Order: sequence, then C-alpha cells, then structure tokens
Amino acid sequence: MVRIDLNCDVGESFGAYTIGNDRGVLAHVTSANIACGAHAGDPGTMRTTIRLAQAGGVSIGAHPGFPDLSGFGRREIGLTTQEIEDLVAFQIGALIGIARTERAHVTHVKPHGALYNLASRDRPVAEAIARAVAGVDAALTLYGLSGSVLLDAGREVGLNVAAEVFADRAYAGDGSLVSRRITGAVLTEPKGVVDRAIRMVTEGSVAAIDNTLVDLVADTICVHGDTPGAAELAQALRTGLETAGVEVGPIR
Repeated sequence: MVRIDLNCDVGESFGAYTIGNDRGVLAHVTSANIACGAHAGDPGTMRTTIRLAQAGGVSIGAHPGFPDLSGFGRREIGLTTQEIEDLVAFQIGALIGIARTERAHVTHVKPHGALYNLASRDRPVAEAIARAVAGVDAALTLYGLSGSVLLDAGREVGLNVAAEVFADRAYAGDGSLVSRRITGAVLTEPKGVVDRAIRMVTEGSVAAIDNTLVDLVADTICVHGDTPGAAELAQALRTGLETAGVEVGPIR
C-alpha cells in the first residue's frame, strides 16, 4: 500500500496575533511543523502547539525560518552560510527545549518560506541547514522539496530525509514552487487540491503552470496552515487520500 505523511505548518501565531486554525488542522494531519520564534511563533505558542500535537498523536517538527516577522519569513535575507547554520540550530534547539518540558519528542525539521526555497536551489545554504540539523540531533528527519539539493545535502551528512510535495501550491516546469507574488500560486479549491494530491502520491507527477508534467517523489505532502480554509482542506485531503487507498501516517 502507498503511504504518505500529511504535514502542516503551524504555531505561527505571535503574541496577541492569531494566524491559522491550528486546532482544526491538527485534527487531520500526521506531522506538525512548528514555528520557532523567528518568522513567527513565540515560546508560549510553541508550548501550546506542542500540547495540541501531542494530544492528537501528531509528530512534532521544528519549522525554522529567516528572522522576519513583518514579512512572515517569505523574504530572503542576505546571511552568510555560517549565520544560517547558527540560526537554524538556534531555532531547533528552542523547540526541543520547550518540547522536553512537555515530555514531547521532536522528530523532524522543515525550513520555512524563503529559507526553504533558497535551500532548494542553493547548495551552500542547503549544506549549512543540513549541518545544523545533524549537529543538533542526527536522528532528526530533514524535510525538503522533492528533487531539491536540500535532500542531497541531508543525505550526505547522514540524515534521514523526506521528499515533500505541496497540495496547495502551483509548480513551475522545473519542479520549483511558483512565487506567491504570481496570481494562482496558492490553490484553495478543495476538489482540485485533493485530485492533485492523489496524483502526486499515486502517480508521482504534477501538472505545472506551463502544462508540462513534473516527476515527483512524495514522502510527505504539505498543506499550509495560513491557507484560507486550511482545516477543511486538510480534512478533505486526508479523506480523499484514504478513499483512494493511500495510507496516511507519519514518517517512519
């Protein structure tokens, strides 16, 4: 049977500002990528989200990003590779620290936003992130865009890696994600998103915006927590995948 992890970026509220419907989304996904206080999140939000994930039996992961609250981590910041390595290690450590006080276990790391996209194509940045993850805990699984250099960098330092695909994002012909600045980059229509997800998982391909067919490897599939109607979308995805005969569960 085909198996897939369903992950979501959560814990992205900050102080008095609420982003997304974490409780609703976590009822349907199998892995949670929790913001670590740089692009979003704060210590209290991290703790609350860890508790929600634990209660639902959802795997807990760190979601480090650029330190850019006003841009939600979706703008590139010109840092050295050493600065990126330190930044990622710092954020993973922060989540692990809070998780330990809740007797919870952090299983994976997925970079966020602009840092994720940069690491997908820039080998030195990918290597810096992989070093940070392996340096903190070599048992962590590194999530990265299917076919990207981030997965290669993770493998080279001995990490387990998970190839990620996106249910709610449009793809370019080269397998990269279409910029959010382009109309149609974020997909919200449930049936279309579910149909795409099933094809990604069962057939290993997705139609790009230029109508070319992109080959993919899918270990985990993402729905963004800040996408409008994310909880309903996550529910539809899980139901659709399971109805199609796909086993939905966390990365083993």
